[in-house]
Amino acid sequence: MLVALVDTLKQLRYQIAHLEDDTLQSEYPELATFIQQVGLTVAESKQELVFLYQFLYVYGRKSEATFNRFRNELERFYLWSWLIAQKSVFELKREDIEAYVDFMVEPDKQWTMTSVQWRYKDEQGIRRLNENWRPFMLKESIASQQTLAAMFTALNVFYKFAILEEKTFANFVPVVKKNSPYLVVQSQIKIPDTLSDIQWEYVFGVTRDKCEHQPDLERNLFTLACLKGLYLRISELSERPQWSPVMSHFWQDNDGFWFLRIMGKGNKLRDVTLSDDFVTYLKRYRLYRGLPALPRVDEAEPLVHKIRGQGGMTVRQIRRLVQQSFDLAKQSLLDDGFKDDAEQLEAATAHWLRHTGATHDAQTRPLKHLSEDLGHAKIATTDQIYIQTNIKERAKSGLKRKI
Repeated sequence: MLVALVDTLKQLRYQIAHLEDDTLQSEYPELATFIQQVGLTVAESKQELVFLYQFLYVYGRKSEATFNRFRNELERFYLWSWLIAQKSVFELKREDIEAYVDFMVEPDKQWTMTSVQWRYKDEQGIRRLNENWRPFMLKESIASQQTLAAMFTALNVFYKFAILEEKTFANFVPVVKKNSPYLVVQSQIKIPDTLSDIQWEYVFGVTRDKCEHQPDLERNLFTLACLKGLYLRISELSERPQWSPVMSHFWQDNDGFWFLRIMGKGNKLRDVTLSDDFVTYLKRYRLYRGLPALPRVDEAEPLVHKIRGQGGMTVRQIRRLVQQSFDLAKQSLLDDGFKDDAEQLEAATAHWLRHTGATHDAQTRPLKHLSEDLGHAKIATTDQIYIQTNIKERAKSGLKRKI
């Protein structure tokens, strides 16, 4: 039976302690039994699991999203190494890594599931395994380029960390990646995923119109304004272990300009400028919540509040708000005869709103200002994604070519 090796980030410390104290059997009985069985063929399995936990603890401190990404990739790599290759992860050679990549592209059906499943659940003080959990999601096509890139990144970072910790002295991942037949070298023009003008008008307009009869949609409206108007990533708006977005993170300078201080990727703080239009919706949202129109420096109210419960909202909860507005817009588009726009909206995600806002404003704002509000470390990144200066110049220079 396949067993999930890693629980949640919150439980990771307890798993480390149980392994080190030999008390895993009392808290994670299925996992303890599994490790004992694996130990018959891979003697170092327990020590390797401890090392995996330590690696995830170090990288998980950056963010829960980073933890989840590395956990998912490395967990199935460990399981493949132990159960199929029947080797220690530190004994694998180049040809073994290549074999794992082949497995990633076409995993055994017994390793796949059709829906996202929880791993462990408390049952009378014991963390019980969900027997329906599997390492892979069942897909009709082979692994996408994004999936393969994420896998190579996780393995490369893991082995680099292992070399520093003197657990191994070789990292075959770069050479396997370089020669992988599954990776396509990207050289085509990439345009960010955005909502069309009419899609955005419906997403924002329908939500705003329905607020009159459904006041709780004011929360959706404010969330949309933040993601599109301030170019925020959904994680930057959510509650995280090391950061809780609150109303006092809005601040005004001596010249009357408003900013929002947020924590972005890599735990980097930045101050995003607020437009007059955004301040209007900020006031509207605060009045709906029974707060003064403008924030105070000592206000601990969460940026996006829960209707039930305390504190701010998680990534998943905010994503639900956005999807609710997308669904309302889709139905209105269909009702008004815009079938194609409605169907295309089905593919949209919350991150499209950041791209939509930045793409729209790239036509009028200085590149440096846009780049700083987006939180890009290099202006070239902003240019490459949203301006694409070289591509446009190349297209113009090629217009008058003769056949």
